[in-house]
Amino acid sequence: MKNADRDLDVIVWGASGFTGRLVAEFIVERYGASRELRWGIGGRSLAKLEEVRRSLAAIDPAAAELPLIVGDASDRASLGAVVTRARVVLSTVGPYAIHGRELVAACVAHGTDYCDLTGEVPFIRDMIDAHHAGAVASGARIVCCCGFDSIPSDLGVLMLQRYATEKYGAPCSEVRFYVMKAKGGVSGGTIASMMNLMESAGRDPRVRKLAFDAYALTPGERGPDGADQQTARYDAGLAQWTGPFVMAAINTRVVRRSNALLGYAWGRNFSYAEVMATGAGAAGWLRATATSVGTGAAMALAAIAPTRDVLKMALPSPGEGPSKQARERGSFEVKLVGLCDGRRLVGTVAGKGDPGYAATARMIAESAVCLAKDELPPGGGVLTPASCMGDALIARLRAAGMRFDVTEDAGA
Repeated sequence: MKNADRDLDVIVWGASGFTGRLVAEFIVERYGASRELRWGIGGRSLAKLEEVRRSLAAIDPAAAELPLIVGDASDRASLGAVVTRARVVLSTVGPYAIHGRELVAACVAHGTDYCDLTGEVPFIRDMIDAHHAGAVASGARIVCCCGFDSIPSDLGVLMLQRYATEKYGAPCSEVRFYVMKAKGGVSGGTIASMMNLMESAGRDPRVRKLAFDAYALTPGERGPDGADQQTARYDAGLAQWTGPFVMAAINTRVVRRSNALLGYAWGRNFSYAEVMATGAGAAGWLRATATSVGTGAAMALAAIAPTRDVLKMALPSPGEGPSKQARERGSFEVKLVGLCDGRRLVGTVAGKGDPGYAATARMIAESAVCLAKDELPPGGGVLTPASCMGDALIARLRAAGMRFDVTEDAGA
């Protein structure tokens, strides 16, 4: 097992932040602070880490002995001392374009596995360009997008394609992802990442180009897909209206990278898209239109410096989030409809808890444990959840309460 001699299996980096604390709480509730999983919490402030450890000890007294790992995210030498303590570094510290580059570089240099919650396409592309070859050489598995973006998309497609290939001998040529339900708020960290991306796009033409490139994460490769849906459209197969889904801009790119990393197992002409399902009739059209107008307006306001600053003041900031009660009331459900040689296959991925907080904490925590403990395909690189962890992670997430299943559309 890779790096089995290291002190720890997992370090939760950024544990004193809002999301980092949720991740640490999930791990201590599910795995405790025992020898089953050797883990610690890390960040730049010892005092804040000590406070987090005290709160975790209230859940499991053994957590009072959790190791505390202090480092400077801007100092590669300091981070080198951090990443060599563990087999896996789980990072919740965004925006990753600002706070993630040196940490990824340190993990690559030392052959340490890494997972994060980024939804920043230009950052991931930079990591591919700068570190994929180095990660292959060192064996480091660098896995971005291990939260609500993009695990339901990436593992949902993998599940559907596994079913199609095993039952019918060929993958689906096309998959369409529908958000059927998503009850919860947007995290302050996600908003900060989006604002940073819009600011970067305003001054850097390359960032703007990547943001609109359907194949931004598969450099040198092309396929049949174009721009993500931006307007209200009626979907005859679903018999509902649909509107744009803001996370499609990252999720679709991750799924296409998975296909490439898996040797185009789903075909070079595989097509994938994501939308919000808004219902039937006039009410569905109104919701789809409102989603389209609202998404477009938010992006337009975020693209302009003065209005972007106003949005920053009005929206949640990094470190802020809903109450425990609100997080527990949240939930999500997505449908993935695949076309396979004239058949319609329907995959469902669903989970309890606010998708941006509770469900995301569960997904990234299980991703880190999967990297640390499960037998996975050999080889490093800048990977995706599906291409790196695949079925092993689906199994862990099912055991943690998420739903992954496939049915066949009898009316097809």
